[in-house]
Amino acid sequence: MQKFCDLEYKRPDVKGLTKQLKGSLKSIKNAKNYAELRKAYVDMSKGMEEPQTMGAIAHIRNTLDMNDKFYEEEVRYLSTAMAKQALLAQKINKALLASPFRKEMEEEFGTLFTHDMEVSLKLMSAKIIPLMIQEQKLTQQYSKEAAMATADFRGEKCNFYGLLKHMSSTDRAERKEAFEKWAALYESIAPKLDEVYDKLVALRVKKAKALGFDNFIDYVYLARQRYDYNAKDAAKFRDQVRDEIVPICAKLYAEQAKRLGVDKLRFYDESLVFPDGNANPKGSTDELVQKALEMYKAMSPETGEFFEFMVQNELFDLETKPGKHMGGYCTFLPSYKAPFIFSNFNGTPADVDVLTHEAGHAFESYICSRTQPLTDFVWSTSEINEIHSMSMEHFAYPYIGGFVGEDQADKYRYGHLVGALTCIPYLVAVDEFQHRVFENPTMSAKERRAAWHRIEEIYLPWRDYDGNEFLAEGGFWMQKQHIFLYPFYYIDYALAQVCAFQFFAKERKDHKTAWADYLTLCKAGGSKGYFDLLELAHLDNPFAPDTVGKVAKEVEQAIAEFASKL
Repeated sequence: MQKFCDLEYKRPDVKGLTKQLKGSLKSIKNAKNYAELRKAYVDMSKGMEEPQTMGAIAHIRNTLDMNDKFYEEEVRYLSTAMAKQALLAQKINKALLASPFRKEMEEEFGTLFTHDMEVSLKLMSAKIIPLMIQEQKLTQQYSKEAAMATADFRGEKCNFYGLLKHMSSTDRAERKEAFEKWAALYESIAPKLDEVYDKLVALRVKKAKALGFDNFIDYVYLARQRYDYNAKDAAKFRDQVRDEIVPICAKLYAEQAKRLGVDKLRFYDESLVFPDGNANPKGSTDELVQKALEMYKAMSPETGEFFEFMVQNELFDLETKPGKHMGGYCTFLPSYKAPFIFSNFNGTPADVDVLTHEAGHAFESYICSRTQPLTDFVWSTSEINEIHSMSMEHFAYPYIGGFVGEDQADKYRYGHLVGALTCIPYLVAVDEFQHRVFENPTMSAKERRAAWHRIEEIYLPWRDYDGNEFLAEGGFWMQKQHIFLYPFYYIDYALAQVCAFQFFAKERKDHKTAWADYLTLCKAGGSKGYFDLLELAHLDNPFAPDTVGKVAKEVEQAIAEFASKL
């Protein structure tokens, strides 16, 4: 393939696509045997790759520069056009489910394949297409508001990520000043973000009810393919985190305060793990990518091949800049079987985390697209997808000295492992917050902040905003873009981290077995359900009563061992 920057974007021919899909529908209905049915479906799937690829290119280039009017309009156009195609896709799914050769299809591709189709029929109706289009416009508005927000800090124009870098400075006065700018920046755009979220909540509830659901929670669990667990199970998992992980985290933060020599750990102290500075990456972005290439070549033949492909085709955009979308992500270009990694480097250990986390997603999609027979199986559910990414962060531990220097490697490993554990209470706090919002969707902005404040007291009892009124009353919730863009996508990270910790524990005992199980999971993609994939990879189910406590104790012991090497 060409380098990503040289790929030509062409707006998909929507009329041609409609004609193609109608032809596929006819072929599926008229199939005289399974071979004909299979060919019709596979041909249709292949035909969708080009418009899906163009959609991915438009999305990437829009997020690279939220000021780019052309790609902003393309994303808006495509979201509207694709929403209208959904009704035709629904007819195709109905025809496949009604086919006399359905059994043969399930024998080859599995029953999850047809179950997803059955579920899709409950999630789409002509009534909700205008709501889907409105929702996309609102999420695009949110993304632009957040991307455009900047503050002047000591002569430097910083976005949110730029300020976060200063919040891990060894100078406490600098950390506090950066924190105050960061908080003020969110407070300044809070009225706009509250207004956008008010509308998003109302739209999402309306969409769910239009489809016959009692509430948005029931809808979203089905839409996120959560077939193996429900909201009650999620609540029990959050309780396990509260009981088993929160106390360990409180202890670790108390140790951190002592290490930093502060009487009370404030929010702006949390990012500084060591008083002499964190294990920040050394070198330019190009140098870090080269180090990553060396690491992945050493890790396994499969990862070496994958990352060389990424480098050769420049399938990255890693540095933060004004107007760039917040966060990091990995997406996929089906026509090229090529992942793309997007990030916002800011000179902190998070840069290394991205080169491992997002590369875990990218590796899975690269290898799965060359293993599984259908593009549909390239991704699994997010609970599984995040295992790919979070586990890769741990598999990188032996090579981390290449990024931060061998003298800082133990500091990085300790800081990363502590961060992976202490993040879990926040992950479930975001999940509980979203449940509270959609259990009472008419809450005002002030009531939402109060709800977040109460949740923080349960899962983040150490959190201290040093008198900042906006954050102390609950404004912190709005810094999480998933709440706006991907509703209820967050507990997935906590569930996945519990499994990633299991890979970490396996790796410490037997690398060969750990890597074999990880590779098996990656190659399986989305061909099986959540619980079945856990079993395939020999992972304990996070919802089992003793899993969280067992894993937390293993990690706590490993943290103590890492600490002894510092």
